[in-house]
Amino acid sequence: MTTSPKRRIDVAGLVIALILIGLAGLVWWDMTKLQILSPYDLGPKVMPIVVSVGLTLLAIGNGIGALRGDLPPRDSLDWKPIILILGGLACLIALVAVGGGFMIGTAILFATTSAAFGRRAFLTDLLIGAVIAVFIYLLFGKLLTLSLPAGPLEHLF
Repeated sequence: MTTSPKRRIDVAGLVIALILIGLAGLVWWDMTKLQILSPYDLGPKVMPIVVSVGLTLLAIGNGIGALRGDLPPRDSLDWKPIILILGGLACLIALVAVGGGFMIGTAILFATTSAAFGRRAFLTDLLIGAVIAVFIYLLFGKLLTLSLPAGPLEHLF
């Protein structure tokens, strides 16, 4: 008779499961505070419910995997991609705050995120990000008539 090695409970996996269930509860609680009523069956409360249920399912799955010790081994942490993405997001926030506009910030965020995933064509990605930002701006600003933060480029459209 062979005995299988005893699996250890993955404490980090349990912590992640608890964080996920906490987020699910927070989203659900916040949804209950919405005072918006919809004349249709589907209203603004539907998506928070879907997100909350999804987070709960992820928490349950992660918790079961952690208790069984089935979670995959973790890779080593590489800070460069995290810093690139957070830096791009910080640029977007700063540009919107100082009136630089949505398009420039979105182009920078796209280029830094591409660099974080290993792409080395920063100027090309900046141009691709600018095209995507113009498309998003026109879609939201003109077609859906929603206002996005305006800057120097947004006044051209």
